[in-house]
Amino acid sequence: MNSPVETNALDRRDTAAKRDATVIVSGVSSDSHTWNLVFLQLLLEELGYEVVNLGSCVPEELTVAECITRRPALLVVSSVNGHGYQDGMRLISRLRERGALSDMPVVIGGKLGISGAQSSDQLAVLIEAGFDAVFDDGAEGIASFQRLLDSLPQRVLA
Repeated sequence: MNSPVETNALDRRDTAAKRDATVIVSGVSSDSHTWNLVFLQLLLEELGYEVVNLGSCVPEELTVAECITRRPALLVVSSVNGHGYQDGMRLISRLRERGALSDMPVVIGGKLGISGAQSSDQLAVLIEAGFDAVFDDGAEGIASFQRLLDSLPQRVLA
């Protein structure tokens, strides 16, 4: 059984070798789930990215420090516990107040609220706060995330 994620990832194997970018994957400070982070890491590695997985329950200060040190092409923040909206707002504020990280691409996705899907107004607030994209935990969110990955910097092999 091939899901759209598996099929798309397998179709891109030839171009994956051309990618030369680090992506940091991180949970939010209150979320102890790890399966989502492992899934994202495997997906990104399948697409040819070097991945630094910070794990679960990551303090905002650690995420900021790792981004300053590693200068990733993308920071992917994932939440499963339903507190992603609140934790994400704190994290993006800390990231964007650092001048060196003001233009670093940062996305968030997963279960962002405890009462189900967030409204379009709530998603817009996350964008206004500084996230470059917000992905829900449905099939369209995954497809949108893969389109974003296609837009990341690539190097040409000589």
